[in-house]
Parts: sequence; C-alpha cells; structure tokens
Amino acid sequence: MCLSTAYLGVREDDKIAARYVDSITVKDGKVILTDVMGAVTEIEGTISYVDLTGGAVIIQTESN
Repeated sequence: MCLSTAYLGVREDDKIAARYVDSITVKDGKVILTDVMGAVTEIEGTISYVDLTGGAVIIQTESN
C-alpha cells in the first residue's frame, strides 16, 4: 500500500497538512485528503505536484 504525505506549498516538515493519505479528491476548489484511518482534511487550493514513488503531494493555497 502506498501512502503519501501532503504538504502546503513546499516539501518541508513544518508544512505538513496530512500524513498517511490514501485518497485525494478535488471538488469545488478544495483538495480533500483522507488518511488511512478515515480522517478527512479539506484544504482550499490546488494540487501543484505529486510524487507517486516518493509519497508526497504539494498543495498550493492563497497563503503559500
């Protein structure tokens, strides 16, 4: 199973939005992240980069 870490703007530890993400949905200007335990994190923004082998997702928001 491949799980990812979602970051806000840059791939740095202090910019982590969610860990162990197993699904991502984009709807109505929001990126909806669901982790392996079912916890949902909604972020207004867009996906700017996905590293499938490295398990990283970068999300751009207005503040970053």
